[in-house]
Amino acid sequence: MTQTVMLNWTTICPLDRLEPDRGVAALVDGVQIALFRTPDGLFAIDNRDPVSGAYVLSRGIVGSRGGVPTVASPLHKQVYDLRSGHCLDLPGVAVARHDARCRDGLVEVRLRQEG
Repeated sequence: MTQTVMLNWTTICPLDRLEPDRGVAALVDGVQIALFRTPDGLFAIDNRDPVSGAYVLSRGIVGSRGGVPTVASPLHKQVYDLRSGHCLDLPGVAVARHDARCRDGLVEVRLRQEG
């Protein structure tokens, strides 16, 4: 059985510093994450593209597929579900997803680690 370990919330920036439908990279507890603000909410995933190994997902193209908020890798264009981290183009490929919230006007992220 897989157990998910939740770490502490880390403040990233004020919400108004995040442009809608644009990603930004941040370092949280030594992990590079990609943070996105969309009409569907705030999303945080690992910044590392599992296909290329490059830390580029924060520069991906934000969109949606079938009502699902997504980001497309800027390198090979694989599309990832921002809610789950699953790749919509390659079965079995996924990127880690983390918790994101806005509290008192500040964006916070909490890493999720599968163990």
